Amino acid sequence: MKKTAATSTRRESGSAPPTLGDVAALAGVTVGTASKALNNRGRLRPETRQRVLEAAEQLNFQPNPLARGLLAGRSWTVGLLTTDSIGRFSIPVLLGAEDALGPEQISVLLCDSRGDVIREQHHLRTLLARRIDGIIVTGRRTDPRPPLAGRPSVPTVYALGPSTDPRDASVVPDEAGGARLAVAHLIDSGRTRIAHITGPAHHAAAAVRAEQARLRLAESGLELCGGRTYHGEWTELWGRHAAGLILRADPGCDAIFCGNDLIARGVADALREAGVRIPEDVALVGYDNWELIAAASRPPLTTVDLNLAEIGRIAALRLLDAIGGRPTVGIETVPCRLIVRQSSVI
Repeated sequence: MKKTAATSTRRESGSAPPTLGDVAALAGVTVGTASKALNNRGRLRPETRQRVLEAAEQLNFQPNPLARGLLAGRSWTVGLLTTDSIGRFSIPVLLGAEDALGPEQISVLLCDSRGDVIREQHHLRTLLARRIDGIIVTGRRTDPRPPLAGRPSVPTVYALGPSTDPRDASVVPDEAGGARLAVAHLIDSGRTRIAHITGPAHHAAAAVRAEQARLRLAESGLELCGGRTYHGEWTELWGRHAAGLILRADPGCDAIFCGNDLIARGVADALREAGVRIPEDVALVGYDNWELIAAASRPPLTTVDLNLAEIGRIAALRLLDAIGGRPTVGIETVPCRLIVRQSSVI
């Protein structure tokens, strides 16, 4: 393969970076053929494709992202639309999505609607105006949510909180399995008087975790300590208050499963102030594996990990499938993991 005079002049003078036209000229093909070879599109002879790739390598050709998008009819960007303003849930989902999209050289644009429908529509219009290839919708809760208004013209996948429309693709944590992991761990540790403190009953996460905790206990011939689930807010303050209620209602309580890590840290504070040892007297398990909270608790908190990064990764893979013309529908669940720390084992 030899250089053309024009290409040689450009390279020797260093006046400009190589262009697709330079690659085509060096390979002895048209610009359209060079584009197909570099983007792995169309039907080309293997030797022609190889000649173009060798020319690109020889010239150290770096495709212009905008030109690449125009030629392929894509922008090589996707939007991640969230309602999670503090990023507690959306950032791990974003990182997982980037792990899947990075090898495809696709960038992610993060937009926070703060739970406001009007703001969400503004972000959606802005993303579509940028000709994004697809959208991942996520948030801070696992409650089912309505699909994006107007049904965007690009593939859309819902992560963490599923779409209420069964025709959409949704990737969610196995909430039921996570709750069962927590209760089974406490039972296997020899605990028999297990209480459950969680968030508002109308939240899907609280409802599912509470029901599965009750069912898993029943399978072992046990009942909830105190005779009921203690519903309140997702806060340390509620955890401290509810712990006091449980200690008064049933002083023999030997384990508490909490609906999130903030509640669990509040419970831990209340137990410690009451002279109750963790885990010797009462074992404690949280939910979410918010490491900033769980690892700093006294003692460090055993908790259920939602596997958020994996949810983001799988959602991105499903989005890539849809972009490639292979869409999926329905809800796909991702297993949770139990992270065992000192609060539940002696």
